[in-house]
Amino acid sequence: MTLIRRSISASTPYTAAIVMAAAIIAGGCNRHAEPAAVAGTGDTPVAAVQQLVKDLRGNDLVAYAEHALPPKLHQDVAMAWSEGRTTWPLSELPLSEQLPGFIVTLAEPDAEKTLLAAFHRQFFRADRELRTAASTLGLFAAQYVEHSNNYSDAEREHYVQLIVALSTWGSNAPLSDPALAKAAVPQLVAAARLTGLGQAGALRQAGMERSLTRLGPFLARLKTVLDTYGLDIDGALDGAQIRLIEQTGDTAQVSLAYTLAGETIDAQIMLERREGRWYLSNLLRHAQEQAATPSPLATPAGPDALSKPLRH
Repeated sequence: MTLIRRSISASTPYTAAIVMAAAIIAGGCNRHAEPAAVAGTGDTPVAAVQQLVKDLRGNDLVAYAEHALPPKLHQDVAMAWSEGRTTWPLSELPLSEQLPGFIVTLAEPDAEKTLLAAFHRQFFRADRELRTAASTLGLFAAQYVEHSNNYSDAEREHYVQLIVALSTWGSNAPLSDPALAKAAVPQLVAAARLTGLGQAGALRQAGMERSLTRLGPFLARLKTVLDTYGLDIDGALDGAQIRLIEQTGDTAQVSLAYTLAGETIDAQIMLERREGRWYLSNLLRHAQEQAATPSPLATPAGPDALSKPLRH
């Protein structure tokens, strides 16, 4: 377990991949959907998911949040964010509790020097150890998802496939390459500092819209870095295939197939229609649950529990 924790906290590119890639893929689908399905944003199940992918392709997290939820629920989530009760849609990410601290760590003074020193100390020429860590972390993550009550059957099946793909990538990616690390770390450090979210509690203080606006460029830089390690997120989205399986009244099911890191993933996504527009059911459910979460001010964790920095 020590090796797994060390890999999560200190291996910047690998952490970033697990934290960010799953949500980008799981929340999106094919940009090249059927022409009849793109007449209006959310007018059909296919068009609704297509719009989310368009937002993610443009690294527009503000638009993603707006298109993912009906207006009233979006307002409720924004209020919950300002009160420290959620960081949705960031909470859709695997290991989402690590993300605020990940940015804090990157934005710290001398972060570039500290992280590169940690890399050389812990990962230089540690190819076999990193491969083992990636495989072990993937195994534990898959087991957690399979036995967790937090996911629907469709989500569980999708995420397990996704974890396997990321674990396989991590087992083969050049994570111990010092030249790649030397190029990647400064990029991520600079991008994190530009967010202005490099302090504990910054997400809550900035609010949902401002935080997501600032995180857009960080996501763009993160994609670029991951691509140098062989994880092409936008390429996976570009090659995705989507088709409508069935639509009955205000519910629908679509099939989403894509290739990530050489692994083919085939998932089924449920959608529902509200106020004449289509939304992903799992995003609605998670947002509703988090908008109703009690204030952390009433718990020992305190309002900054969502923004604890990573400790090496």
